[in-house]
This record gives sequence, structure tokens and C-alpha cells, in this order.
Amino acid sequence: MDAIALEQRFGKPDIFFTMTCNPSWPEIKENLLSIDETQNRPDLISGVFLAKLEELKKDIVKTQIFGKVATFMYTVEFQKRGLPHAHFLIILDEKYKLLTPEAYDHFVYAEIPDEKENPTLYSLVIDHMMHGPCGELNPTNSFMKKKTGQCKFKYPKEFAEQTTKGKNSYPIYRRRNTGKKVKIRGHLLDNAWVVPYNPYLLYKFNCHINIEICSDIKVVKYIYKYICKGHDKIAFHIYANDTNVEIDEIKEYQSARWVSPLEATWRIFAFPISEMFSNVYHLQLHLDGQ
Repeated sequence: MDAIALEQRFGKPDIFFTMTCNPSWPEIKENLLSIDETQNRPDLISGVFLAKLEELKKDIVKTQIFGKVATFMYTVEFQKRGLPHAHFLIILDEKYKLLTPEAYDHFVYAEIPDEKENPTLYSLVIDHMMHGPCGELNPTNSFMKKKTGQCKFKYPKEFAEQTTKGKNSYPIYRRRNTGKKVKIRGHLLDNAWVVPYNPYLLYKFNCHINIEICSDIKVVKYIYKYICKGHDKIAFHIYANDTNVEIDEIKEYQSARWVSPLEATWRIFAFPISEMFSNVYHLQLHLDGQ
């Protein structure tokens, strides 16, 4: 409700992106003992990710890499295997709104860079921003929908000579069919498999950062619901091996969720799970005679 209040005051969000922790960050590797493994140091991973998160916020608000920010919010979630990721929604000031495909191209790229012209960016895109493979190349991928047999993120994408506005959805980014392919997890992938990225953020943070322009999306509430959905839950029940015991399934079922060591550490340290800028104040409503 607070997030929707921001949208009502400042307008629709302009940029949506997700930053995922990279367990191979130098700040993590350099502080591991020779006998340590990354998964055994949730305290180190959570501390480094928080530091990266604070630096990212500074880039957004103070450095204004996307322009002047009217307001933003983020939430931190944890994958089932433990690594954290942060979802950001940014609403830009009226003068900096992204209204044209040309403006989109200034911040979002969806093509494999030229290896000779920019070898560092090429390496980062190959390491962090190639999807899958899934679909016909890998039908058993976890991204595949069982009913339709298609990738839930709709990869591979269609080629496009130029960026255009999507119909009530994310833009269709420029993905030219250049014939350039790279080998990812045993398969040759082209621009159709590139996850949209921002070169500056990819350079600086050296991790998976999926960025999308969302200023044209009509179903705004869905985006806020997506990043405010909270943790995953499961229903389970415990039963005895004795088949003669009558089981009341309604009473036996329990609701629970998986808490990884890293999420537990994050909460023990009382690190923020979400944040909004600007603040939302709840006003008390007093009715006459009540």
C-alpha cells in the first residue's frame, strides 16, 4: 500500500531491475581462508552484498546515473540455494522520464558486445547476462513451463533491428541478427538469449543485473505486487508409519518456509529487507461522532 501511494504521488515507475549476489566477488574470495568455501560464510556474503547494495543506492540517488530520482523502493529476497537478490523500482523526476525508444537505448542493451572493441564488457555479458539455455536446447531447464513447454521468461527473444515500445508491456529491445554466437553451457547462443543489461552497472558490480524500462506497462500494481510478495511458503504434513492410525489431514498439514543460512544471518544482523525513498506517512482519520 505504501508503494502504491508513491506511484499515485509521483507517477508510474520508469526502471525495474534486479541485482543478484555474485559469490565470486573479490571482496568475498579475498577474505576466505584456504580451507573455507563460500557457502560456509553466510556472514561474509551478507555483509558484502549489503555494502554493494548501499553503493548501488548511492549511484542511483546521489550520482544520478539514470537522472534525477523522484522516489524509489527496493526489497531483498533470497533464492532457495541462499544467494540474495534485490528488486529495485525507480520513479524518475518528470524532466528525466524515459519516453522514447532512443531514451531506452541510452540505458539498456540486449546484444553481445564486440569482443575486440570491448573485451571486458564482452566477458561480463558472457559470464552474467546470457539466459538459459532452455526451450528446445534444454527442455528440462527449471525455467520451462510444464504445461506449455515454453520458457516462462519467453526466451529466446525475437530479433529486432531497433528498439520499439511494447504493447502494454516491456519495450522490445534492439537485438540484431548479427550471426555472432558464444558457447554457453555447451550450446551456441546469440543475441536472442541476452538478458537486458546496463553497461555501467555491469562494469561496476560484476554480477547479474537485469534491467527493464517499465514506463509503458499498464498493469503497474502487478510490478509492486511482484517485489512485495514476500517469501515462498509450502504446505506439508507429518504422518506415522502405522497405517492403522486415522489421520486428520486438515489438522496434520502445516504451513512453513525454507530459511537459508544466509537469510538467517541477514535477519540476525538486522540488515534491511526493504526500503523506500521518500517516506510514506499514515494519517489518522477521525470521523465526527465516532
